[in-house]
Amino acid sequence: MTAPTIAFFTRLLDDASPAERYALATEQIRHAERHGVGRAWVAQHHFRAAEGGLPSPLVYLANVAAQTSRIRLGTGVVTLPLEDAVRVAEDAVVADLLSGGRVDLGLGSGGTPSSFVPFGEDVRDKAPTYDRKLRLLLDALAARDIGADNTLYPDAGTLGDRIWQATFSAPGGHRAGIHGHGLLLSRTQPRSTDALHAPLSALQDPIIDAYLEALPDGVAPRITASRTVFVADDRADALRFAEVGLRRAAEGFRRQGQTIPGDTLDELIVALDTHLGTPEEVAESLAADATLDRATEVAFQVHSVDAPHEHVLRSIELFAEQVAPALGYTLTDTIKEKA
Repeated sequence: MTAPTIAFFTRLLDDASPAERYALATEQIRHAERHGVGRAWVAQHHFRAAEGGLPSPLVYLANVAAQTSRIRLGTGVVTLPLEDAVRVAEDAVVADLLSGGRVDLGLGSGGTPSSFVPFGEDVRDKAPTYDRKLRLLLDALAARDIGADNTLYPDAGTLGDRIWQATFSAPGGHRAGIHGHGLLLSRTQPRSTDALHAPLSALQDPIIDAYLEALPDGVAPRITASRTVFVADDRADALRFAEVGLRRAAEGFRRQGQTIPGDTLDELIVALDTHLGTPEEVAESLAADATLDRATEVAFQVHSVDAPHEHVLRSIELFAEQVAPALGYTLTDTIKEKA
């Protein structure tokens, strides 16, 4: 298996107004491109600023595309049950054309029950709704009739080959595999009460197994494993930001009904699957994550440490310049700034 590439992931959670959040995230993505990061993923979240700052990822990525030249741009993810599948296809195609073919379309079924209500959807029906809308989306991207002899215009080109599905479960991995789609794995996952201290690999390796088993012959696997990674010149800086961010994240997960064991910072770092510290410490921590040995891409994000913007920029630099080479991860060519 070839060495994984690297990606930068953001939920656009900088402590700022919405317009400034978008500007800061764009600067972070441009910074990642300059340092050889191959892809940027952005999350979609509706209504709650503390969960994520971006309800319209394809609109945002079209703007980012105009300010970048090579980095790939992905939705991680569009909550498909809350969307009109044909409009997702149309918007993705337009964004892809504007970017010069750099868009990847990541999809998921959604995780915040109350967000379904304003869209007229019932969260209890999200699985069949997702499957129905996925079929329509794929028909649209494949230039098939989507009703009354209508087909997509502009046509999708090769965008249909750049679909990814996010999941927490082996059946979800199977669904991504049978379609030949990419697989998106989360930075952390809920544990059952009898496996609160299980390593993340114990939850995610079965998903990968199901995905690979279902993948059609001749289709290369695409497995992106997202991880919380915060790299700093000084471990004390990393711990200082983690003390605030991880405690806030743990309380948020607990309000959702998850059991997050422990209360000390060291316990929360483990419970929330966080890799932080100096480049050497982060490289050692990531090397112990068995799932990353099976990934084709490692996507690093500062959430839930959520450090200030200038520290995010430094973390990107340190990951690309020191951590990735130490682990043998693949970078693209860096972009030199014009004088």
